[in-house]
Amino acid sequence: MTTGNVLDPTAVRADDIASPGPDAGMLAGKTVGLRLDEIWRAWDWIAEIWAEEFRRAGATVKFWRSNQGRTGAEGDRMARELDEFLDAIDIAVVGLGNCGSCTGWTIRDALAAAEKGLPTTAVCTEVFEELGRNLARRGGRSGLRMHILPYPLNEKLKEDVDPIAYEHLAGMMRTMGVRLSARMEAAG
Repeated sequence: MTTGNVLDPTAVRADDIASPGPDAGMLAGKTVGLRLDEIWRAWDWIAEIWAEEFRRAGATVKFWRSNQGRTGAEGDRMARELDEFLDAIDIAVVGLGNCGSCTGWTIRDALAAAEKGLPTTAVCTEVFEELGRNLARRGGRSGLRMHILPYPLNEKLKEDVDPIAYEHLAGMMRTMGVRLSARMEAAG
């Protein structure tokens, strides 16, 4: 009889970081970076609404758009652009995990932001939450902050997506670890 070893692919990495990383804290005076994707119009709409709310809290907002052509020379260029973007922000919001490959790139870019010590939140839709969490764990950061949006999302019209952005704003800020000023908390 032959014997063998069975490896458990769900094992936690020895170097896993279970901490979510630093909280975003007060937004005033900080730069929030929103990483967009070329294929999800609903994420663009949500990011614009959230960006306006971050500005109201005193933050500056920058956007960077990823694309799916991230191999070869194009991939090298995109990696440099992402690195420059991450160096220019204080807080990273990375989305949108809404399919297999875009969830992979979302988590990869969120891990890059977290590796730089930035308060980082990845955004996925509910169907891709498990994949996102598995990829974060496989990437060595099981504690990566994730905010989950409903699915389907991109198939909706803008007038249906905008209310979702507002409904998720407070939860997103909690996920990010945002601390509002006493005046804003009293008003909100």
